[in-house]
Amino acid sequence: MTTIAHGLVAVQRRIETACTQAGRVATAVQLLAVSKTFGADAVADAVAAGQRAFGENYIQEGVDKIAALRELCPGIAIEWHCIGPIQSNKTRLVAEHFDWVHSVDRLKIAQRLSEQRPADMPPLQVCVQVNVDGGANKAGVAPDALPELAQAVAALPGLRLRGLMCIPEPAPDFATQKQLFDRAGALFHGLKAQGLALDTLSMGMSADLEAAVHAGSTLVRVGSAIFGARAAKAG
Repeated sequence: MTTIAHGLVAVQRRIETACTQAGRVATAVQLLAVSKTFGADAVADAVAAGQRAFGENYIQEGVDKIAALRELCPGIAIEWHCIGPIQSNKTRLVAEHFDWVHSVDRLKIAQRLSEQRPADMPPLQVCVQVNVDGGANKAGVAPDALPELAQAVAALPGLRLRGLMCIPEPAPDFATQKQLFDRAGALFHGLKAQGLALDTLSMGMSADLEAAVHAGSTLVRVGSAIFGARAAKAG
């Protein structure tokens, strides 16, 4: 078994244990393997170990990897998630190549994704990123502006609003981590009460996935615990 395969097994066990402790079924939480900065061969190793959903932060790197995996893993359906910030000049690449995008926090970006999603592709699955802890330098829509943005995104053609994503500041302990994730959960349920058909809470990473699962996460984004420590992005 490869190192990456071992990492996948270990993370799945963490998810299953957290689900059991939280009184949830393990299948309620999807694992998104965050492959940013790792090469296509590393993704292919994860695919060989059974992983099918991958998250990329850097859009051009992700597009290149998507093309490479078609060659490395022919005939295998891989789900690609854009989880990093999106500039206006990169929306077409996202719309034309990715299956999901987690990082919509402005209507302008959602509108461009909607306009640029090819008509022959399924709707782009979208999460709105919300800034749950108010960090001044953090991406994400402010909680008080979330309902208006979510309703506007849900109305756009070519997109399907699935839920929310958050990346809170690192917290020192489980209780503090869960408190931050609970804020996102409350916002998620508030939007559902307004009539939005949401099913995805994208929250939790290598260091805090247990707290996220206890707070209701349906998708955890894990990179280093699967692929190992990553080198700093050049440039």
